[in-house]
Amino acid sequence: MSVRRGGGHQVTDDDSGVHVGGDAYGGVRLSQRRTRRARAGLRGLIVTGALSSTVLLGSGVLWFLSTYATSQIKSVNAGTAGSDARGAMNILLVGVDKRDDLTRRQQNQLHLGREVGQRTDTMMVIHLSEDHSKVTVVSLPRDSWVDIPGKGSHKINSAYSLGGAPLAVRAVREATGLTINHYVEVNVLGFINVVDALGGVSVCTPVAIDDQHTGFKLQPGTFELDGVKALFYARTRATARSDLDRIDRQQQVISALLQRALSGGTLANPAKLTALVSSTLKTLTVDQALAKDLLGLADQLKDVSTDDVAFTTVPLADVDYKAPTGESAVLWDKTAARDLFRRIKADEPLVKPAATKSASASPSPSPSKAALTVPPSRIAVRVVNGTAIAGLGARTKNELLKAGFLVPSPPGDTTPRNHTDTLVRYPAGREESARTVAAAIPGADLREADVPGIEVIVGSEYSGTKKVTVKETAAPSTPAATAPPAAKTATQNICKK
Repeated sequence: MSVRRGGGHQVTDDDSGVHVGGDAYGGVRLSQRRTRRARAGLRGLIVTGALSSTVLLGSGVLWFLSTYATSQIKSVNAGTAGSDARGAMNILLVGVDKRDDLTRRQQNQLHLGREVGQRTDTMMVIHLSEDHSKVTVVSLPRDSWVDIPGKGSHKINSAYSLGGAPLAVRAVREATGLTINHYVEVNVLGFINVVDALGGVSVCTPVAIDDQHTGFKLQPGTFELDGVKALFYARTRATARSDLDRIDRQQQVISALLQRALSGGTLANPAKLTALVSSTLKTLTVDQALAKDLLGLADQLKDVSTDDVAFTTVPLADVDYKAPTGESAVLWDKTAARDLFRRIKADEPLVKPAATKSASASPSPSPSKAALTVPPSRIAVRVVNGTAIAGLGARTKNELLKAGFLVPSPPGDTTPRNHTDTLVRYPAGREESARTVAAAIPGADLREADVPGIEVIVGSEYSGTKKVTVKETAAPSTPAATAPPAAKTATQNICKK
């Protein structure tokens, strides 16, 4: 690679940084014999950067200028195992809520407070399959009550504050049983900058958000958010399931950023790519081995698309655990979690191949006669009026509430408003809950769809909601375990317009 600076141009902290694409941008330029090879690895670098740094607290796309990148990215001795050039690999991804390097104005704008120090608000394990053709991302809830080596039992996000990157790696290794080959740490400003560099991000929420702490509000629907608002969206816990809802939003945002970063509009636009470079590199900290060969890894990921990236969350047995310290925490379902990590070790896919006939193309048969398994009190529903009948959405919401369901957001409306039959739509893995909803609405049809939660589209033949009885099994010694989380691809996570 040949690098030269034109016209005496110097790169400073306030400058746009490295320019790509020729002397018209007055900066770094690739020699012609290396350009084709560099572009061949571009997709891989974008996948690496997006997965490494679009995790709630930091985001970005790493570029192919190895000398410049190496000089900008910080490295740390994280106690990771390293890896061969090929073969399966696990990367611990940590989003750090670092405040002591922010100005007071930035702290006030982002509602981060003024405490000095760092906390990990996000932890994910990224698994690359042996042939590096598939990527699995497992979210670890920040409130997971686990054993921190040498420190006793604590929330998993405390490992970083108690012992930095090395202890965070050890804690995750002990909890999951996985070898951690590499470590990537990102911070809050990188997330904001990369979202803005990409022109914003598209998100969709099935429920209203009203965060009293930050003042961030959002009605149900699909929205384009800038960097600061996207940060609020990804960080807020002001919904019914708190941190678990936040994990869903994080995975949605990562998927959307990954899609936008890989889009032709970004790849073919030197200005956008330059903005991504200058806004990202200084926000990353990686283990020493990865810092030396980040581009080699990225080159192996050049063919990965959003269809090849799967997201899931550690299965939980108790989402309202009271720790001996009095803290509210969550407990993993040890059996289900052990099976999840066994499957990851074995490179087993978590997402089934798409069926030949789309599940959302036509309604499923009427709810089966099999016994219902999920009671209304555990099911949150969004109501959408699919007709021109004024007030039908509000009426349906009230009747669902009386039947014991949770309906946390105001009713919406479809476009066009011409539905005759009432439809219960649900995401993959939520069929049992959807069956309960459909059983409570006589004549309703079931349909699996790419929606974030269970949704009732009310048709003109809606005749009301009735109460249903669900015979629950004997209560276990701890609160009922959550159903094993369904894995979804990045493509499935992306909001449909």
